[in-house]
Amino acid sequence: MGCSKLIALVLVPALVAVHVHVPMASAANSNLFRDYIGAIFNGVKFTDVPINPRVRFDFIMAFVIDYTTATEPPTPTNGQFNIFWQNSVLTASAVAAIKQSNPNVRVAISLGGATVNDRPVFFNITSADSWVQNAVSSLTSIVQEYNLDGIDIDYEQFQADPATFAECIGRLVTTLKRNGVIKFASIAPYGNADVQRHYQALWASYGSVIDYVNFQFYAYGASTTEAQYVDFFNQQLVNYPGGNILASFTTAPTTTSVPINTSLSACQTLQSQGKLYGIFIWAADHSRSQGFKYDTQAQALLANAPAGY
Repeated sequence: MGCSKLIALVLVPALVAVHVHVPMASAANSNLFRDYIGAIFNGVKFTDVPINPRVRFDFIMAFVIDYTTATEPPTPTNGQFNIFWQNSVLTASAVAAIKQSNPNVRVAISLGGATVNDRPVFFNITSADSWVQNAVSSLTSIVQEYNLDGIDIDYEQFQADPATFAECIGRLVTTLKRNGVIKFASIAPYGNADVQRHYQALWASYGSVIDYVNFQFYAYGASTTEAQYVDFFNQQLVNYPGGNILASFTTAPTTTSVPINTSLSACQTLQSQGKLYGIFIWAADHSRSQGFKYDTQAQALLANAPAGY
């Protein structure tokens, strides 16, 4: 989806324990708005972003990555996560303050991302057991230090097969929820065959512990029409049955992603069809230069929807 500390932004062009998948609620309108923040290191603050009190608002800090930059190139750390968002600005005290002043706000962290120091981030493990143990420990420390509410899974490149990815991420989310560390979890796939194989394997085995699907619809390309966007959305309802699928757009300065106005028009259509559970934006860092115009528009669209669950 994006980048991390000392990283140039990369927008992806245009996706064993056995657990029975229990379908979640079917598609329905809701008022969930989500905004990624902190990956670009341009000083954007929580308080810069307009927050409509009539939406449920999630900030997602990007990223935490199980890589170290102590080596060149950066190397995987087998589930030992490090902070790669701009934590000199998005501090623990800033998290506490924005949540105290806005009772509708939750704050999460996103795992993975596309690159670190302009090198690809891969899901890479030594063993499933050691990765899960390390991930639970390191993420618990970060979540508790920053008083966070949830996690988002945004690995986009893999050096493990779909079954292994599903086992590791599924066990991680299950354990963090069982331990009371997090309240929610989301995944952030996009329309790439390998990405979809990994995330659909995760969904098939552990969909019951995944609350939201932050699908990167903007990665389909600049020529995408409103009708095609809606079709792509409907495809994900099939790919992630019972999931709470969020529409999305990017405010990054790009000529290769789905145009913002096309995305917003598709969101209006989906809402008229009773399918718009929510919207997420990549990313507040970019939106600041536009005066958060589109963040405001997206929240206004969602404001009259039911509060969801």
